[in-house]
Amino acid sequence: MRAMRRATDPRRPYVTGERLRLLAVHAHPDDESSKGAATTARYAAEGVDVLVATCTGGERGDVLNPSYPPVPDPDRMHEIRREEMAAAAKALGVQQEWLGFVDSGLPEGDPLPPLPEGCFALQPLEVAARPLVELVRRFRPHVITTYDPTGGYPHPDHIMCHRVSAEAFAAAGDPERYRDAGEPWTPLKLYYNHGFSMARIRAAHEALVERGLESPFGEWVESRAAREIPEREVTTRIECAEFFAARDDALRAHATQIDPDGFFFAMPRDLEREVWPFEEYELAESRVPVRLPEDDLFAGLRSADPTSAR
Repeated sequence: MRAMRRATDPRRPYVTGERLRLLAVHAHPDDESSKGAATTARYAAEGVDVLVATCTGGERGDVLNPSYPPVPDPDRMHEIRREEMAAAAKALGVQQEWLGFVDSGLPEGDPLPPLPEGCFALQPLEVAARPLVELVRRFRPHVITTYDPTGGYPHPDHIMCHRVSAEAFAAAGDPERYRDAGEPWTPLKLYYNHGFSMARIRAAHEALVERGLESPFGEWVESRAAREIPEREVTTRIECAEFFAARDDALRAHATQIDPDGFFFAMPRDLEREVWPFEEYELAESRVPVRLPEDDLFAGLRSADPTSAR
């Protein structure tokens, strides 16, 4: 979906002097720390109200940290991941709310097994989107971030996360839809995260190799599959290197999922700040005039912002 170049509702002002609000919608606890975390930490530090909405409890996630002891059952995993999420939100300085759905798990095999009954990805769209519509109407975000239509990778919960976010963005301001879900509110901009773009991976790999350091990204970069991954449009880059430490603290908080000696920490942080000091987004839809590229998710919304349509 391309960004619209004109405001869709001329009655709604696109310059606001009120406190800005950002809603980041994610599928599982830990996604908020691996996708756009430094951005949310930066905006929170600048005084923006930042809320993370987590669609599922992550109950069916595997323990991915080899140094973490086995978790006996999904109920205990649910408890642990709630504790981890609270610690991660504190590290980032953001608010967080659960949408209350059950993790669908990542099906594996050929053919793929059916998804578990009652899981998030199998919910009817209006059922899955209702809690998010209610949250949008209550929190009243100006900007929403989420995943692109592929989910960023083909996890059923990530794809459903995109679908409910797009539905909420479209419907939350319509008084004829979700009538008992609060007073309508129309968010103004919808972005897709670009957390694991091949451009970023290649830049990291080349920087490590040039400095004679071991790169864990080589096989990924050289694989045929990686070369054929389509690169989505990048419209917006947020400078956020100052908040990489907060992002790393949030990642480590998810101890069941994140290996502190693993992939996420393979790039020396001083080198990362030099080579890739930003996080990238794709402006999927805007109800205000925009000028691309942007360096601010709130471009066009700040009270002294002279942004005009491209």
